[in-house]
Amino acid sequence: MAEKELPRCGWTQNHPLMNQYHDVEWGQPVHDDRKWFEYIVLDAFQAGLSWLTILKRRENFRKSFDDFNFELIANYDQNKINELLADEGIIRNKLKINGTVTNARAFIAVRQEFGSFDNYIWSFTKGEVMVNRFKSMSELPAKTELSDRISRDMKKRGFTFVGSTIVYAFLQAGGIVNDHLTVCYKHPDQQGHDER
Repeated sequence: MAEKELPRCGWTQNHPLMNQYHDVEWGQPVHDDRKWFEYIVLDAFQAGLSWLTILKRRENFRKSFDDFNFELIANYDQNKINELLADEGIIRNKLKINGTVTNARAFIAVRQEFGSFDNYIWSFTKGEVMVNRFKSMSELPAKTELSDRISRDMKKRGFTFVGSTIVYAFLQAGGIVNDHLTVCYKHPDQQGHDER
């Protein structure tokens, strides 16, 4: 007999890669700068594409972008950018590749000012997780006043590909916003009913 399927957020479409990402990462509070930078990079590349497309290429992105080491990426020269533009394992978008280098430099500047990017990004909610209680996928916003505010601030600090929708995506990924649906086994209200 098949194991009882856990109730998850509908966006996973029960795809194994999406389920894994949903169950292990999405909405888990992040406090590691390298992980934050990874989410910023991946969410920028995801713009206009499906998240599944990005997840399928995630390991290629990790290899091609030096394990998301922002210190190394900030120093990429034109030769490295040309190499990335020829890399079939990633999304070969010139603006997004150049934007990743720009964002690495802005990321380092934020770390110098705040001690870590983590300190900076969590300061917008005073370290609190914003737990939403949406019942259906149709209720999930693409952006909010919080993501608007962070987007404006990041743009002022020199980041690119940080429109409010992209910012909201990495706030969800990094657990500042918990948007697991109330029927999902990962929602805090369901944690007493976790059947794993």
